Amino acid sequence: MENLALTAVLLGIVEGLTEFIPVSSTGHLILASALFGYDAEEWKVFNVVIQLGAILAVVVQYWRTFWAAGIGILNRHPESIRFFVNLVVAFLPAAVIGLILKDYIDILLGSPMVVAWALIGGGIAILVVEKYARHDGGPSGIGQLPVRQALGVGFIQCLAMIPGVSRSGATIMGALAMGIERRTAAEFSFFLAIPTMLGASTLEIMDNRALLASNAMTVGWTEIAIGFVVSFIVALIVIRAFVAFVSRKGFAPFAWYRIVIGIIALFVLGAATNG
Repeated sequence: MENLALTAVLLGIVEGLTEFIPVSSTGHLILASALFGYDAEEWKVFNVVIQLGAILAVVVQYWRTFWAAGIGILNRHPESIRFFVNLVVAFLPAAVIGLILKDYIDILLGSPMVVAWALIGGGIAILVVEKYARHDGGPSGIGQLPVRQALGVGFIQCLAMIPGVSRSGATIMGALAMGIERRTAAEFSFFLAIPTMLGASTLEIMDNRALLASNAMTVGWTEIAIGFVVSFIVALIVIRAFVAFVSRKGFAPFAWYRIVIGIIALFVLGAATNG
């Protein structure tokens, strides 16, 4: 039990640290399972559900924004209505494509090698976007984005169904490539995570509801609760620091981190396979 609890804490820290920065939280959790000997299948439900802790951190951090948007919708304020519409439109591609491809996604979630290559490829993509994308100008708020841009970000988010791609990385880089300014791109990624991860977690719970209800899982509700709380606390700290960091340093440090971690993972996984 103590080992399970410690593992839950460690994976909760990994989730909170990586959910909202462009390095792939799911990819890191899969690599952690492979590199440190956790059974990936036993921890699969845990890995998905604790993302809700990180999502709650977004709600807490930006509650004033959501409150203002809600009041604005009641008062029929155009920008508040567009804020809501853009989130719904951006969420729809992942909802539809995710349901259609769920079985294939589950297969990929069991492949650490896919994660390693995706980390490297995603890092290179970030460097390219950082070099060529416009960094200033563009809409300065989610409620000011044209619906077609929101839909474009939604389709780009679907790339993150490949573990290791990074949902936040795909949405932020896609937004930057479409001319959306840096802070708005980051915040759009944060907000879009709420319906996307809530849907993914709900689907995972429903698929495994009988197993969870029977308490027959090695990794059960106690470990999920621990991971949830830890990921919430860590993600709240990360969100507060992330926007300020990228405003000064950009995204290149995350790109190089992805490339280095991906290369290391390839060597370690290759050595383990050959050994």
